[in-house]
Amino acid sequence: MTSQARRLRTTVWGVVLGVTLAGVAVVPVSAAAAPKSPHWYDCAPEGKDKPEDVKGSQCATLQVPIDWKKPGGGTFGLSIARREAKDPARRVGVLVFGPGGPGDSGVDRIKTGMGRFSDDLQDRFDIVSFDPRGIARSNPVRCSAALLAKQPDPLIKNQADFDRTVRYNRELAADCRSHTGPVYDHIDTLQTVRDVDAIRAALGEQKLSFHGSSYGTLLGGQYAERYPNRVRAMVLESVFDHGDATTGEFLDEQAATVQDSFGEFVTWCDAATACTLHGRDVRALWADLLARAGRGEIPDPRRPTVAISPFFLSFVVFRTLYEPRWRELAATLKRFEESKPPTGEPAVPAGLAPNTLAPFCRDFSLPARDYAELAGHLRRVEQNNPDMKYVPQLIAVTSCLGLPKAENSQQDLRIRGLKTPALLSNSLHDPATGYGWATSVASQFGNQGVLLTYQGWGHGSYNKSPCVEQRIDDYLVSLTVPPRGMSCPAIPPAG
Repeated sequence: MTSQARRLRTTVWGVVLGVTLAGVAVVPVSAAAAPKSPHWYDCAPEGKDKPEDVKGSQCATLQVPIDWKKPGGGTFGLSIARREAKDPARRVGVLVFGPGGPGDSGVDRIKTGMGRFSDDLQDRFDIVSFDPRGIARSNPVRCSAALLAKQPDPLIKNQADFDRTVRYNRELAADCRSHTGPVYDHIDTLQTVRDVDAIRAALGEQKLSFHGSSYGTLLGGQYAERYPNRVRAMVLESVFDHGDATTGEFLDEQAATVQDSFGEFVTWCDAATACTLHGRDVRALWADLLARAGRGEIPDPRRPTVAISPFFLSFVVFRTLYEPRWRELAATLKRFEESKPPTGEPAVPAGLAPNTLAPFCRDFSLPARDYAELAGHLRRVEQNNPDMKYVPQLIAVTSCLGLPKAENSQQDLRIRGLKTPALLSNSLHDPATGYGWATSVASQFGNQGVLLTYQGWGHGSYNKSPCVEQRIDDYLVSLTVPPRGMSCPAIPPAG
C-alpha cells in the first residue's frame, strides 16, 4: 500500500426510553440529566495553524459516557469548540455544525475554517462544533501504523484475496481496540447523537439549530428522529443516505454518481479551450492511465518514486471532483500521462496512526459472503460505469468485511414531530453524496423535510452558490422554509 493510499484512506469515507412514536424512541427533555457547563478557554494554535486564524475561538472538553447504553460505565473527554455570536444583540441561539467524513474535525472547523459560514450566521449564532468520538481529539481510534500500511488493495481479485482481507480486518480491529481503549466499541452515530444532545444540554439550550455536512447529515437525521422536540432548525447539506440498502445498491449508487461527475468533467473539457486536454479523447487517455497503473507504471503524485494502484488513482480523480477542480484534474491527468514508471518502495511507518474510517463499520452493514458475490457486484459496476469502474467507496465495503454486524445498521428514517421542516440541500452533480441519495432521504422525511436543489457540481452546495447560501441562511435565522421543488442555478466552477 502506498503512502498516498494511506493518506487517502484516512480521508475517505444507551438510549433512555421515552415516548415511542412510529417505532422510534423519543426522549423527553426531563429524562436526561444535564451535564455540567463546559469550562471554556482560548483555543491554542496547533501544527500549521496561524494564530490570527485561531484567535477568538474557544475550546472545552465535555465528559460523556463511553457507552450511552451504560452511562455509569466510565466516561471520556469529547472535544468541543465555539465562536460566540459577533452581534450579541441580534443573537438567535446556538448553531451546531456536524462534521463530515467520517474523520473530519469540527474543532478544526471552528478554529481555522469559519469561512464555511456566512457573516450573517457568524453575527447571529454561537457556532459550535466538536470532534466526534473516535476522531482527532475525542479519544481517537489509533492503530499500529505499520499494520495500517499493510491494508489489502480494495480491488479483490480472487477468493484468496477475499480471505486475506477478512483476516486483515479482524487483526486490525483487535490492534485498534488495544490501542484505543473501550471507546473503540462505541463509535457509531447513535452514540454520537447522544453526544450532540449532551452538548445541547451543557450549553443550557432547550433547542438547537443544526447544520450537518456529508457524513454529518447522517448524524442530523438520526438526531431529528430521536429528539424532534429539541430541534429548532435542521440543515442537511450533501445528504448521506442511511436507508435500508444492500451492498449492491450501495455500490451501484456510489459508482453512478462518480461516473456522472466524471462525465461532466469530460463534457467541460471537450468544450473549454482552458482545458489542458481540450481536443483529446479524455476517456481513452483515462483508460490508458488505469491500464498503466495496473502495471505499476504510474507514480504516486506526492511521492514519485512509489507506484499508485488503479483504485487509488481513481481516488485521486474522485477527490478533485469535490470542488470540482476541473482545470487541475486535466493538468493532473496530463502529468500522469507524461510520467515515468516509479522505481522505489514505500517506507514502513512506525508508531500509531489514526483510523478514521472505523466509524463507518459501526454505521453500515454491507456484507459479501465470498469473492464470487463481491465479484458479481464489481462486474456490474464496471459494466454500468466504464470510466469510474473502480468506485472509490469500495474501500468502505472491503474495510468492513468479516467484522461484526454494525450496531447502527442502515434503515430508513422515521421522522415525526419537527415543528419546522428540515431543509435538505444537494448538488445535482455530487461525486460523493449523489442526488439520488438526497431525494431518497427527502422522501424519508416526507412533509417533515424540503429539498433545495443546486443545479451545479461538486460535493457541498452552501459555499458554491450565493442562492443556496441565502436560502440556508434565511432558514436558519428566521425559519423561512424555501418552497418545495425550489432549485438554484449552476455556477461554473472557478477551478
